[in-house]
Amino acid sequence: MTTVNSPALPRPSGPTPDDARAGGVAGRTAERIGAGWRRLRRNKLALVGAVLAAVFVLVAVFSSLIAPYDPSRPDFDLALAPPSWAHWLGTDDLGRDQLSRVLVGVTASMQVGVVSVALAFVVAVPLGLLAGYYGRFADSVVSRLTDTMLAFPFLVLAVGLAAVLGPSLENATIAIGISQIPAIVRITRAEALRLKHLDYVAAAVANGGGDRTVLFRHVLPNATSALIVQATVGVPTAIIGEAVLSFLGLGVQPPSPSLGVMLSSAQPFIATAPWMAVFPGLVIVLATLAFNLLGDGVRDILDPRGGSR
Repeated sequence: MTTVNSPALPRPSGPTPDDARAGGVAGRTAERIGAGWRRLRRNKLALVGAVLAAVFVLVAVFSSLIAPYDPSRPDFDLALAPPSWAHWLGTDDLGRDQLSRVLVGVTASMQVGVVSVALAFVVAVPLGLLAGYYGRFADSVVSRLTDTMLAFPFLVLAVGLAAVLGPSLENATIAIGISQIPAIVRITRAEALRLKHLDYVAAAVANGGGDRTVLFRHVLPNATSALIVQATVGVPTAIIGEAVLSFLGLGVQPPSPSLGVMLSSAQPFIATAPWMAVFPGLVIVLATLAFNLLGDGVRDILDPRGGSR
C-alpha cells in the first residue's frame, strides 16, 4: 500500500502568539523602566544621590588604580603637610598621602555596606517570610528573637558583636550584617502578612499551588519593592557602622586605610592639621547622603503613591 505524505502546512508569516506575548512582556518592562526614569528625573535630589552613589561605587572598584601614592607608605619629611598640588588633601602625621588613603578607605566602606546588607538579607528574608506566612509558633519564635535584638540600639549591638568576634574588617562586616537583620525581618514579615490575604494568593492556593510556589512566585516578588528600599537605607547605615567600629579599633586595623581609622588618627592633630579629620568626615557624610537620597528616589519609582514628593 502506498503512503501519500501530506504536504507540510506553511508557517504563518506573521508573529506567533508566543512572539506576541514575549513582545508584550518586553514592552511592559520597557514602559515601566521609562516611567521610573521619568519619576527619577523629576526628583533632582534623588538624581544627585544616584550620581554620587555611582561615583562612590566606581571609586571603590578602581581605588587602587587611581590612588596617586601608596596609601601605606610613610614619608616623614612631609608629615602634616597641608593640602597642595602634590598632595591635594594634605598628608597625615606619618607623611602618608590623604587622598590615596581616602580613596582606598572608600573601598572598605563600600565593601562593608554591600556585603553586610547582603548577609542580612540572606538570613532575614527567609525568617520574615516564615513568620509572616505561617504565623503561630514560627511567628512567635521569630518575633521574640527580633524584639530581643531590637532592644539594643544598632551601634551598641554592632560594637558588642565586633568586640566578641575580634577586630578585623571581616568581623566588622559580620557584626554590622547581624545588627541589620531585625529591621529586615520585620519588613519582610509585614509584607508577607499583607500579601498572603490578597486574592491572587488565595487563587494560587486554590489552584493547587504549594507553599514554596506561593512564597517564591507570589509573595516574595511582590515584597521586593519594600526590600529594595530597605537595602538602600541599610547601605549608609553600614557605612556609618564601619566608620564607628574602625574608629574604636574594632574594624580595619592600621596601617590599612579606612575612613574611621583616619578619623581616629586625626584626634591629636585637630588643631594643628584639621584636614586630617575634615576630608574623611566629609566623605562619610557625602556617601551616606548619596545613598539616602538614592533611597528616596527608589521609593518614588517603586511606590509612586507612598514616595516622597
